[in-house]
Formats: sequence, C-alpha cells, structure tokens
Amino acid sequence: MLFVSCLFFVYFQLWVPVYCDTEQLGFFSGSKSPGQVAKETGSSSCGCDALKRDAGVDVGEELSPHLEDPAEKYSKAANEENVEHHGEQDIRSKMVLLKSSWFFMGTDNPGIPPDGEGPQRRVWVDSFYIEQHEVTNRQFQHFVNQTLYVTEAERFGDSFVFEELLTEELKSKILQAVAAAPWWLPVKGANWRHPEGPGSTISDRLDHPVLHVSWNDAQAYCKWAQRRLPTEAEWEYACRAGLQDRLYPWGNKLLPKGQHYANLWQGDFPTTNTADDGYIGTSPVMSFPANSFGLYDMVGNAWEWTADWWNVHHTPEDKHNPTGPATGTDRVKKGGSYMCHKSYCYRYRCAARSQNTPDSSASNLGFRCVVNPS
Repeated sequence: MLFVSCLFFVYFQLWVPVYCDTEQLGFFSGSKSPGQVAKETGSSSCGCDALKRDAGVDVGEELSPHLEDPAEKYSKAANEENVEHHGEQDIRSKMVLLKSSWFFMGTDNPGIPPDGEGPQRRVWVDSFYIEQHEVTNRQFQHFVNQTLYVTEAERFGDSFVFEELLTEELKSKILQAVAAAPWWLPVKGANWRHPEGPGSTISDRLDHPVLHVSWNDAQAYCKWAQRRLPTEAEWEYACRAGLQDRLYPWGNKLLPKGQHYANLWQGDFPTTNTADDGYIGTSPVMSFPANSFGLYDMVGNAWEWTADWWNVHHTPEDKHNPTGPATGTDRVKKGGSYMCHKSYCYRYRCAARSQNTPDSSASNLGFRCVVNPS
C-alpha cells in the first residue's frame, strides 16, 4: 500500500490523505499518546470516515471496475448450483416486516451539522423486511463456504484496526497511522477472519457482527442471500421504530433507569474504555434490548452500510422512497459502533450518519440486509 506524508486537509471533518508515520506523531516514542493527539485535533469524530483506500493501490484485475461485478460473479453460480441452500440449512437472520408509513427523517437540531443530518423532512417508505440483527461471523462464514468469496480486505492484504485492540508486539511493527485519527492503524493480515490481524480469530465470536466488510463485500453477501442493503431512509425508519424527534431507538435518555441499551464507549476516548456495558469491542448480536420494532443493535456495536451514495445537502420537501444521489464517491453508513462516545463521536443517534468509500473496511464496520415483500 502506498503511504503519504502526515500533512492532511480538513474539510467538513474529512481527512485526506490519510496516512502519516507513527514516529511523526510520537506514537511509539512516548512523547504523545493517542488520547493527546485526539484532543489536539479537536475533532468530533472517531476518524472512521477517514479510512479510505488509496486509489493507486494495485490489487490485481479482480477489482477492476470494468470486469464483472464480484457480487454477481460469486452469488450467481452459488445460487444456481445449490438452489436449496436457503432450506434446512438456512442460517440467514430472521426478518421483521415494517409496514409502509410516513416518518420524520433527519433532525433540525443536528449533533454534527457538517454531516448533513438536517433538515428534518417527512419521508414515506414502502413496506420492507429487515433483518433483526447485523450479519454475524457465522452467517458470513457460511456465505464464504458456499461461494468461496474473497473479501476486499483479503485481496488488498490489510484493513484498519482500532489501536487499543492490538497486541503491543503487533503495534510495534506498524509504522503508519491515520493522520487525523492515530488510533486507527492499517494492519497487514487483518480481515473478517482475523479481526485484529495475524493471531486473532473469530472462533469465539461467531455470534458477533462480521467486521472488515466493505460495501462491495456486503453487496456480494446480500445478493447471495437474495436480499439487499437498506436505503438510508429505510434504515433510519427502522432505527426510529415509530418514535418522533428522539435521539436513540428507545428515546432520549442514553441510560434509561441506568440500563445500557447499546454497545458504546464508556470512559475517555480513545485511551480508556471502562466497559461498563460489558464489552471492550463488539458484543454478540442481540445482547442489548431491541427497539419497539424488535430490531437489535440499530445503534452501537458495528457501523452498518446502506445502499445510498453520500450527500450532505437535503431539502425539507416530502419524499417518497428516497435513494440518495445517483452517483458519488462514498456510501452512507449508519448507527455508530462500540467506539462511539458523546465527547468525541456522537454518531450513535438515529439521525447521525457518516461515510466511507465502497472498498473501505475496518474493525467496527458491518451491515444488515433488507428485502422487499414478495
């Protein structure tokens, strides 16, 4: 992978280019901790939106946009050769039917205005089914076993991992970090099978959300599963669960009656996670209460890809089944992750949003699927 200097440009809290030498940050020299650098950058972001692939990386012909869509390539043959694979061996997530309705999308009181959280507007969505929880390692493993699909992180040879999850030995071998978010490190060998790089495994995390999955990878899984990614409007409708003008899927209080309703960061980001909710990293799906639609982990745990291209300009007019702009460079992700904290990345709200390039992957990024009623 091609690495560039530590200089970066800030525009609407997006950082490019993304890499710098860790020595320039004093990352391993003891002069500055990630927490100190975090405070100095003064950003309200965990840096997830800065995790973009270098456009010049050569990963071979298989990723060429001029060739067959890899989702089609891997899913078509598998579905044709094993039409019964959704029968007795069906391990896809159970789905919940959400009936068509108007709802208020976005907010007039944005927590992070440059993200395009507002204005609030009335949106109609047709009925759709949505998976109860994020796609798990077990489910993604079944998909890979059926199709022999190779994720983009595996083909690139690395992926981004949150620094606090890595061993000291592995960190000592990494010489680059994300400039505006030095707690993100590009780790060779990190992928969905090895979430923290070589030596890590998912054997004890099969019921956790699959991570290090790019938008393109999520598309491949959805097509195999004969489902699709939700639009941003569908995702937010599902998150709000019939509530209006509420921050979270359950209301406005982060800890109703002192109870944790989502896997989030507690403590001082990014150096100290007290794990008051019981988890340092991801948690098994369905570990926290469902919203009133019966959906789990709509915020926290892992970011979730949506189908839409990223755009920060919205109009207040009523919309029917909006799908975002026709083209773009980044895709929308929703819900935040176990790394989110109000003091630094207040994106675990239904109206909150962020973005990444479709080939990006990280140790807090997953997805769930939807399907239209037959």
